Amino acid sequence: MASTRTVVPFTGTEEQKAQLLSVIDELRDEKGCLMPIMQRAQDIYGYLPIEVQRLISDELRVPLEKIYGVATFYSMFNLYPKGKYAISVCLGTACYVKGSGDVYNKLMEILQISGGECTPDTKFSLDACRCVGACGLAPVMMINGEVYGRLSADDVEDILKKY
Repeated sequence: MASTRTVVPFTGTEEQKAQLLSVIDELRDEKGCLMPIMQRAQDIYGYLPIEVQRLISDELRVPLEKIYGVATFYSMFNLYPKGKYAISVCLGTACYVKGSGDVYNKLMEILQISGGECTPDTKFSLDACRCVGACGLAPVMMINGEVYGRLSADDVEDILKKY
């Protein structure tokens, strides 16, 4: 398993930048504008890469550390893009005791990414989640909302081949 983050190059467009600057201009004078601006930035880009955080920091004259702190504190913000196929493995109690940790580790090994990351080709992203309400099918993973249950680590490779 790689010990460093997988880097997906930032591919923001000038149109996206113009949209974000417009949002910042619209909201900058409102009290508590940072969170709404960050939410809108994530809507525009799909995530909050450092380049976007730096732009918000520069425009609002807010320290980059504060923006990063907000982005990492709230689970609604993503620092990395989501893949075409978003994989989510349930690590809730029922799934975990039935082996979802092994499934998650196998996915990290095969995809060569850690949780929260996206493969360099942006095909797959991997996240852990808590209970998805399918405890009877434990352990469970989902790919773009499609549920795969009663898994073992040995099932992972064949499932990924479908995608």
